[in-house]
Amino acid sequence: MPLPQAEYLPNISYDSVIFGFSGEKLKILVLEYHNMETYALPGGFVKVNEPLDEAVKRGLSERTGLDEIYLEQFHTFGSIDRYSPSVMRKMLAEQGYIYEDHWLFGRFITVAYYALINYENVVPKPDELSDSIEWYDYDKLPKLMMDHSAIVEKALEHLRSNLDQKLLSFNLLPERFTMKELQQVYEGILGETQNRANFQRKMLSFNILERHEKLFSGGSHKAPFLYSFKK
Repeated sequence: MPLPQAEYLPNISYDSVIFGFSGEKLKILVLEYHNMETYALPGGFVKVNEPLDEAVKRGLSERTGLDEIYLEQFHTFGSIDRYSPSVMRKMLAEQGYIYEDHWLFGRFITVAYYALINYENVVPKPDELSDSIEWYDYDKLPKLMMDHSAIVEKALEHLRSNLDQKLLSFNLLPERFTMKELQQVYEGILGETQNRANFQRKMLSFNILERHEKLFSGGSHKAPFLYSFKK
């Protein structure tokens, strides 16, 4: 029996918007249920003996293989429309579990988190009910189940707010990066082009970047400096 009720808190779940950056595009990790043509955010349930934040960290680690992840709770979704027992019934049936009644068929209030991770460090793993998990460009997301599209939009709205103050929490970049790469992250999140000179001036004014050697690629163009965030 999957997810026995005695082990989990009823009627509460979490959903995670996992942001990654490919170098050019802001990406989001999405679960796929191929036989149902259904797509969803990675989520899960809270065990009776664990804090909510630990449940979310556990789920993210299982999906991404990473333990050190920037994670932030940003909203709770509790619309009465968050109720779709037929979808969950079919998900279980696809895995060979047939139930007339199950605690997963109830209405759930979900606590939403977003995570920032380095796209290149992840080997995505699906959960026990889904067929696969894939990265999608933010601007090319498939239609998501229930209110998951609204959860994505709210997460991006929250990420965009006070973005400068969240710089040190970025896990979207390698340990050392160029100013251009940092600018591309900003542009991917904000959805708008930044003036190169103004952006560099602003970033350096924060006094949070440490400059390292130049990145020589063997080309004839001017080699850019590498940067890291100060510890």
